[in-house]
Amino acid sequence: MSVVKLSNELPAPKGWVRAELEQDSSWIRPLTTHEIIDLESSLRKVLALGKTEFELSAADFELTECTRALLTEVMQATQTRYGLCLVRGFPVAKWSKAELRTLFWCLGLCCGVPRPQGKQSQYVSDVTNTGGTYRGGTGRGYNTNSKLDFHADGSDIVGLMCLQTAKSGGTSLLSSSLTAYTELKKQRPDLAAVLTQPFYFSRQGEHAAEEPPYYLASIVGEKNGRFACRHIRNHITGAQITFEDVPRLTAQQTEALDMFDALLARPDICFHMELEPGDFQFVNNHVTLHARTEYEDYPEPERRRHLLRLWLSLPQAQALPEAWRIAYKDVDAQALRGGFRGVGINDEIRGFEKRLCAEHQMAFRVYEDYEAMLKTA
Repeated sequence: MSVVKLSNELPAPKGWVRAELEQDSSWIRPLTTHEIIDLESSLRKVLALGKTEFELSAADFELTECTRALLTEVMQATQTRYGLCLVRGFPVAKWSKAELRTLFWCLGLCCGVPRPQGKQSQYVSDVTNTGGTYRGGTGRGYNTNSKLDFHADGSDIVGLMCLQTAKSGGTSLLSSSLTAYTELKKQRPDLAAVLTQPFYFSRQGEHAAEEPPYYLASIVGEKNGRFACRHIRNHITGAQITFEDVPRLTAQQTEALDMFDALLARPDICFHMELEPGDFQFVNNHVTLHARTEYEDYPEPERRRHLLRLWLSLPQAQALPEAWRIAYKDVDAQALRGGFRGVGINDEIRGFEKRLCAEHQMAFRVYEDYEAMLKTA
C-alpha cells in the first residue's frame, strides 16, 4: 500500500506565536541518509515507468517502511500542533527540474489528492517571476516577485518544494490564523464577528465556464467545534475593483480586515523562514496563513528563484464551514474538495482524481454540479 494513513483521533492544531517556533525545532524534519536513498530509489523506479502525471497513482511510487514513516510524520504534523512541517535536505542539485517535479508529485499522490491551481487547471505551479501582476482583478502572487499578503490557498494543504532561491528577499512568512483571530476577539470582538459574515471573493478570472466570477464566503468559521480560516485579501479587493454589482465594503468590514492583517504581521506572531534548496514546506491552510517578502532575482534566467507548489485535498483533514461550500465544492471530511477549477478539466483529469479518491477512500462529489450542468445543457 502506497497511501499514507493517519489516526482519526489526532488532537487539533493549536494557536502559536513566533517564539514557540523559534524555541522548538520539532516542526523541522531533516532527511536522513536512509530516507534520501529510499526516496531516490523510488523516484528512479517511477521515472522508468514513463507515465504522465495523470497516468500515475499512489501505487506507482514505492513507499518503504522508512519513507512511509516519514510521510506519516509530516502529514500528522500538519494536522496537529503547529499545523505545519518543514522537510529539509533533499539533494536537488543531483536531479533535473522535471525529475524533481515528478518526485514532488508522487509524494503528494501518496498523501492526498492534488487540486487544480489556476486558469489552465495546472496541478503543479512553478512559483517563479514571469512578469505577473499581483494587485488587480486577475492578479495572483506565484508568478510575480511581489510582496504577498497573508492568505490561505484553496486546499487543505499547500506544499512548496524549493529548487532555487532568490538573490535577495523572498522570505517565507507564516502566522497562526487561530492566534491572530483569538487576539482580535480579545481586542475587538465586534470586528471578530464581522469576519464570520460573508465577503465577496473574486475568482480572479480563473473560473470555469459554469462558475460565476465571484462568490460569497466567510473568512473564519467553525465546524464540529474546529476553527477554520480562509483569508485572501487580494481576492476580496479583486471583487471590489472588478465587479460593479458587488456591494462595496463597509467601513467596519475594512476595519476588520485591516486589523486582522495587522495582527497576522505583528512581530511576536509572524514567523520568518528562509527556504533553502531541497526544502519541502507543508502548511495546513485552515489554521495557518502564509505570505512572502518581495524578492530580487539573479540576472541570469537559469538562476531565478524557483519553487514548485502543490495543493492537496487530504483524507484526514477537518470538515469545513458550510459557508465555504461554493468555494470548495465540498466541505465534508474524507471528501475531495478545493482548488481553482479553471478551464482545463477533462475526462482524463476527472478519471485521475476519481482513481486517487478510491486509493485514499475519499468521496468524489466535487464535479456533481458540473455533471448536472452537462446533463441539462
